Amino acid sequence: MFLVVGLGNPGSKYQNHRHNVGFMVVDRLAERHGREPFREKFQGQFAKAALGTSEFGLLKPQTFMNLSGQSAQKAMAFFKIELAKVIVIHDELDLPFGTVRVKVGGGAAGHNGIKSMAQCCGGPDFVRIRVGIGRPRGGTGANYVLSDFSREECAELPAVVESASLAAADVMTRGPQAAMNVHNQSNPSTKKDERTS
Repeated sequence: MFLVVGLGNPGSKYQNHRHNVGFMVVDRLAERHGREPFREKFQGQFAKAALGTSEFGLLKPQTFMNLSGQSAQKAMAFFKIELAKVIVIHDELDLPFGTVRVKVGGGAAGHNGIKSMAQCCGGPDFVRIRVGIGRPRGGTGANYVLSDFSREECAELPAVVESASLAAADVMTRGPQAAMNVHNQSNPSTKKDERTS
């Protein structure tokens, strides 16, 4: 069984922030594959979903971003899910807006949600679906991630969320490497960045 964890902050105040794109993707997966409504469990919002006959869990931690791993660890322990079967969906400052990339393991790159996942869940070697939000032209990254998408970005956001949800589904059905082969080459304008990062 896979566990798909979308990172974000709970509450309407944060709902449309760039930092909450992980929640948005998990909601899209629930729309497409969900078998039940979300309910309070594991210090988060949890629901079961399925791809064909294979069941998987969807989790939106309600611990706030910096403690996301606490919620995920409880779900992993309950279902006895190994780290390789955990897929974490999160915003990524180091990718241009709209870019979706699949990665296994690696550092946190300053992302406190990813840092918490690694600390609480047995290491960094989980699958990541990195959803690019780009970097701000001015100001700090902290203020930027805790701000709403621009009007122009909002027009493109449904397609970005859909792409990330398809990447997560491909990881579960075809494996991480096959998902990387498809989704990490899907945006030609970012190939050079990806090769040198």
